[in-house]
Amino acid sequence: MAYRIELTPAAGRDFKRLPRAVAARLAPRIDALADDPRPAGVLPMTGMHGYYRLRVGDYRIIYKVEDERLLVLVIRVANRREAYR
Repeated sequence: MAYRIELTPAAGRDFKRLPRAVAARLAPRIDALADDPRPAGVLPMTGMHGYYRLRVGDYRIIYKVEDERLLVLVIRVANRREAYR
């Protein structure tokens, strides 16, 4: 049962601004969320039910899982210094 992955407009802009090498490293990790939206190493965000953060080096992928709709909604893709603002 695969989940559908969607990026918010802001997350899409974040992703397009990344250097190519970083984007190439993040893309497979985002795609893998379709098979397992809560892989090992993913932490739920404190105080935000249903939101998770995935660490990939110095970058964070912040996303929400909607199990009823089989949807992984990527909210933010950014360097860790900027990801939580």
